[in-house]
Amino acid sequence: MSRNHQDSTEVAGETSGSLGSLPLLRKERIWNGADFTGVNISLAIATWAFLVGGSTALLVGFQQGIAAMIIGNAIGLGFMILASVVASQRYGVEQYTILRPVFGIVGVGVLVFTVILITEMGWSSLLAIMVGRAVTQVSNSAFSTDFGPESLMVTVFALVAIAVSWWILSRGPVTIGRFNKFIAPGLIVVTVFLMVFLVLNTSWDTLFSAAPLAPFEDDRLNFALAVEFNVGVGVSWYPVMGSLARLTKTPQAALWPSYGGLLGATLIAQIVGMAAALTLGDSDPTVWMLPFGGPVLGAFILLFIAFANITSTSSIVYSTVLAIRQASGNLLSRVRWAWLCAAFFVLPAILAFFPGFMYLRFMTFVTLSGAFLAPMCGAIIADYFLLRRQRVVLEDLYRHRGESAYHFHGGVNWAGMAAVAVGAVFYLVIYNPVTLTAQPIFGYITASFPAAIIGAVVYYVLARVLYVRRGVGGYTAAPEKVEGRA
Repeated sequence: MSRNHQDSTEVAGETSGSLGSLPLLRKERIWNGADFTGVNISLAIATWAFLVGGSTALLVGFQQGIAAMIIGNAIGLGFMILASVVASQRYGVEQYTILRPVFGIVGVGVLVFTVILITEMGWSSLLAIMVGRAVTQVSNSAFSTDFGPESLMVTVFALVAIAVSWWILSRGPVTIGRFNKFIAPGLIVVTVFLMVFLVLNTSWDTLFSAAPLAPFEDDRLNFALAVEFNVGVGVSWYPVMGSLARLTKTPQAALWPSYGGLLGATLIAQIVGMAAALTLGDSDPTVWMLPFGGPVLGAFILLFIAFANITSTSSIVYSTVLAIRQASGNLLSRVRWAWLCAAFFVLPAILAFFPGFMYLRFMTFVTLSGAFLAPMCGAIIADYFLLRRQRVVLEDLYRHRGESAYHFHGGVNWAGMAAVAVGAVFYLVIYNPVTLTAQPIFGYITASFPAAIIGAVVYYVLARVLYVRRGVGGYTAAPEKVEGRA
């Protein structure tokens, strides 16, 4: 496959293949297993991970919380990785380009500019606001200032965090990887220290007997909500993982670092956050980390993790901007990478002026995102593993309109769009994250995992009826040589 001029030039010292949608060649894949583990650890351990643990403590106690976090993250990460990492790594293709067989070129654009864009802008604004809160907490402790959690200074530092994130992101994945080589080991040390400090300064009896901060009356519902929340956290990695995994050199360097790095690091940080919230009575890590670690050490830890939020933002936005570029067709293909990155941060910058908004709606935001991402993952798994048997024709990914086997009708694979819609409706019927109302069955099966299964079943049935039996959609294509590994 030939590469056009844009993809053969260099941007800020990096091959622009990593900033485009064409398949990466072997020499363009820059991360081994250790590199990708570091990327995932630095993504997983940020103040939002401690916030997840603290939010879990709103519903359940310590022992049930650990169980809910293990179960939820293991399930969510399991089907998220199958849907995002495997195909992108094998073919070296940006994950939204390789979604064209599942949803069609136009269908991918619809999902990118709705579900994916809203989800990643929400996470970016949350991470930036947490940086602002962390810095103002340190300022209050060190300089006796009196900045509140929704003060203008929170917004100012959040905007600074967005600006630094843009600077890192505009220089591409190599720069992100260089920062992560230093951030990841530091985050491991910080988190282990917090865990040891917690054990040495908190009695197990106090921890095990601590009551949830704001539970409902039904214990089964509380546990199911905690599990569902953590499944939503696991599946919320979907928008970023495929485009990062395509930068890895081997399948082994992508799959296990994705699952192990995210699961292990996330759980450790979440357990620390949950334990601190249960013993100190506040789910916000920017509030409890200073009294927890002391005025000097606590301030250092909080500032270090705040900077890790910035590198996390850079990593998650990388794949989203790639998605925007490819989903727009020719409209944004010639816009400079740095300008696209800047455009993405406009809404997060606006949300930074309302720092209490994302905090108050954090659990709602995570679970509502899962209502759409879970059936998306189900449809992708059914397409790639069951119907296509892991075979994708690279040329058809890039052919225009009717020339491509993946054009379907009007550029939309209606089986994929229907799968997402039906799965999301099922999710919202048995559990409404806005009103927190749930059907009795939710207490037994939760919502995300069955929504993913329903998405897979709907896709499989409709795709066979609408396309496979009619020879439409390239489901019976011959095996394709994988250019990225040739």
